[in-house]
Formats: sequence, C-alpha cells, structure tokens
Amino acid sequence: MKTTETDFLVIGSGIAGLMTAHYLSGQGKVTVATKREAATSNSSWAQGGISCVMNENDSIDSHFEDTCSAGAGLCDEDTVRKIIQGGQDGIRELELLGARFARRKDDPSKYDLGREGGHSHRRILHAGDITGHAVISGILPSIEENENITVLENHMAIDLVTTGWLGMDGESECIGAYFLNAVEGEICAIRASHVILASGGAGKVYLYTSNPDVATGDGIAMAWRAGVPIMNMEHVQFHPTCLFHPEAKSFLVSEAVRGEGAIIVNSDGERFVEKVDQRGSLAPRDIVARAIDHEIKKRGDACAYLDITHKRKDFLMSRFPNIYATLLQYGIDMASEPIPVVPAAHYFCGGVQAEVDGTTALKGLYAVGEVTCTGLHGANRLASNSLLEGFVCAAYLAENIKSRAKEQRNLDAVIPDWEYGDAVTSDEAVVVEHNWNEVRTCMWDYVGIVRTNKRLERALRRVKNLRNEIREYYLDYLVTTDVLELRNIADCAEIIIRSAQKRKESRGLHYTLDFPGLAPVSEDTIIRDLPGGQIQ
Repeated sequence: MKTTETDFLVIGSGIAGLMTAHYLSGQGKVTVATKREAATSNSSWAQGGISCVMNENDSIDSHFEDTCSAGAGLCDEDTVRKIIQGGQDGIRELELLGARFARRKDDPSKYDLGREGGHSHRRILHAGDITGHAVISGILPSIEENENITVLENHMAIDLVTTGWLGMDGESECIGAYFLNAVEGEICAIRASHVILASGGAGKVYLYTSNPDVATGDGIAMAWRAGVPIMNMEHVQFHPTCLFHPEAKSFLVSEAVRGEGAIIVNSDGERFVEKVDQRGSLAPRDIVARAIDHEIKKRGDACAYLDITHKRKDFLMSRFPNIYATLLQYGIDMASEPIPVVPAAHYFCGGVQAEVDGTTALKGLYAVGEVTCTGLHGANRLASNSLLEGFVCAAYLAENIKSRAKEQRNLDAVIPDWEYGDAVTSDEAVVVEHNWNEVRTCMWDYVGIVRTNKRLERALRRVKNLRNEIREYYLDYLVTTDVLELRNIADCAEIIIRSAQKRKESRGLHYTLDFPGLAPVSEDTIIRDLPGGQIQ
C-alpha cells in the first residue's frame, strides 16, 4: 500500500477546502484530496451568492441581527460576529485569486448587491445566478498553480486514522486517512501532521435534494466513526424552491429570484405564505418550506409555483441567465409562466462540532465549511451565509494552525497497510442500489420537513437494520465509491434521527407535531459514540 506524507491534508475541494489550502500553503506542503474532479462540490452549485456587508447603508450589526433572527435562538453570537466581520477581507482575497462579482451598470465601482429571504438589506454579492461555479472556477487555477499545493482528484476518503484506533497510549490524535483511488481501484493512505475536513454536506441522505451527487456526508460520518461529537444534525434546511419536473434532477431555483420580486402561489395563483408570516415569499427558508409543504398536502397538489412574470424578460435573462436557459430546456419560460417548485433537502446547519478556527475534539483534526457546526447558523441558515462561512473560517483555521507550530504532537505513528481479509469483488451491485434508495426514501418519508415521534422511531429501526446490512456488505466485498457513500449516508441518517429525537421542541428547521412549541431552555444536541472498529 502506498502512503504519502504531507504537512496538511485537506479533504474536500469546495470553497472551504480550496481557501484552507491557499491560506496554509505558506506554512508547508498541502495535499487536497477530493473524491471527484476538483471543481465538483456543493460550492460550485451555489447560485445566489455570498452575503457580506458592502454597502454604506448596511452594517455588521444588521447582518448579525438577521443571522441570529433566522437562527431561531440557537446561534453562537461570538461566532456570528467573527464570521461576519471577516467577510470583507475574505472577499478581497477571493478577488486577488481570480474570483469576480457582478458590478452595477450605472456605477462599475460598486457591487451589484442582491437581496434574499431573511435579509434586511441588499448585501448578496453574486456572479449572475452561477456564483458558486464562478468563484470556484475563478480561484481554482491559482490553487492548482501553487507549488505548495497538490490536488488529488478521484481520491475518496474511507476513514480517519487515529492513534487511539492504533492502540497507542495517551490522548488520541488524528494522523491521516485511508483513501480509495477510484481510477486505479487501490487503497492508499495519506499521513499528515494536520488533517482538515472540508468535505461538505449530506443532502443525498434525502430522496429529493438540491445537492450534487457528491454530497453524501462523508466527513460527518468519518468524524462520528472516530468518536468526534456531531452537533445539531436535526436542523436540515429544505430549500423551498427546487424545480418540479419529471426530467429535472436537483435543479435549484435560487432564492435570489424571490429577492428580485418572485411570489410563491398555489395552483390557483393565490398567495399563501403571507398567512403564516408577514414577510411572505421573503420569509426565512424554514417558514417558506413548511408553508409550501402544508399547502400542497392540504390541497392535494403536486407542487407550488414561483411567479415572476411581472418582471421584464430582458431583466430576467440578464439577472438569471443560467436559470432562465435551464428552465427553457424543460419547456418553461419564467417570463411568461409560473415555475413549478417543491421543497428539497438543501443545507445542513449541523455537523462536526468545531470552533470558528476549525478546532475539533480530536487533536490534529480540524473542520471547516458545511461539514461543521460552528454555531453560525443556529437552527436555520440565513441565505448566502454558507460560502461566507467557508472562506472566512478557512482564514481563521490557518491562523490557528500557525499559532500551534510549537505544539507537541505524537507523530511517530505509522499507518498500517490496509487489510483486505477475505473480501472479494462484488457481483451483487443491486444490493447497494436497493439500500441506497431505501435509506433516502425512509428519510424523506419519516424525517422530512414535518416530524413526529412515531415516524422517528420507525425511521431509526429501519436505518439501524440497514446499517447492519451495509456493514456486512462492506466487510465481505472490496470497497467501491458506491459502497463507501452508501455507508456514509446511512451513518448520517442515524445521526439525524437520533438528534431529532433529542430535541423536544419545534425550533428553526426542526418541526415536530408532538412538540409544536419552543422549549423554555434550548440546548445543542450532541451525538458522540465511542470510537471502535471504524476502519475495517
């Protein structure tokens, strides 16, 4: 088995991972391992933009208040302030690396700022409606040209390697990870003095999601198997407006469309979100998603509609070129007809418990971006705060590691060769596909936008049985990317269910019919199991 040595191992190539690599490259050799191509990530799919105070009429205090209001009382206020305050410096760093944001036509010296649900001001920097793709494609060449950064594509992380798992004395430390080189079909290892999880979210745990196929909760699952605390995973943000079309797969109609005046209506053209929130279509996502879910179930409709036909066609084509063109491919002209939409799993406010500077409970392991729960989002993420968190926390993480340069570490441990045992090549791929669909259907039906105790109990029984089946399959056959992703979504599913069972209230993105009100005192939910057998 090949083992590679590096100073810093970054798992994931979204904005959090790439910017972490950039900031750390001045301190040593960085290896970025990503399971597909480097440009494939949740970040690349982000349409709306990046929230940042860039207007003299706006303020840090206003952004702070909007974030905490959306977070429904569960935000960590110190974290919120630190991240919002780091926004402008981060934007400048992105632009130095090659990112470009839309400017006002009447005054190119100023940004063309958008507004989205939950924001009291226009503060969304964007690049049309493909902001994530534009930012990643803008900065990636600079990352790849950096002599201190090596990007390994098609390397899927299998598990973290810790000194505790190796049976060494003292406090357990993370020293690297095992990977599947998908091109060569071989297992390899990367050993590093610092390991950074930047592997994104877990939208594919659900049957309907706005996320790309890579969002299978790999980092969350690996950290959990290594005994790291996972926090607030019950708070799954369902984006209200994913395109409802039989041929469309995970296509998101950006919240920026509502920010420019689109109204959510039912099949009769009637507004209904205003009945539950005076902000109507610009209410935070949890409120809008529940309103749509309730309306379509009450009426027996298949979907709701997003109507922006009152805007000029030339404006829509200019402001939302990708959305406009994609909808036309499905026979929908957003300038002349409402867009059919449904809620879909979008973003996780929970994840690996981490500080703003990436510190986790496991020595040598750091985490940044959507894989984490830093306390920024609380019980519900304010629109376009996600990319902001990724690159701002990357800067704080690099400074944190720099300050630990003289820290004593047990780095003599050797990563053992991968043990294949009696594993053979599988001839039962249908089992993987069946279990994959069963996990995701179970989560959608029982652990979706509205929950109950009975649904959660049923879901937990089914997912535990599935995890046992998946583990047997994992041990009997040689690992593949599909099997690894299946194991990870099943692990994340159990964490989500158990977290939901621990929260005896309805707050933010977690809504249960058994506890429809707020609890007098609300605390973070923590899932931490003792590590053991997490590798083979």
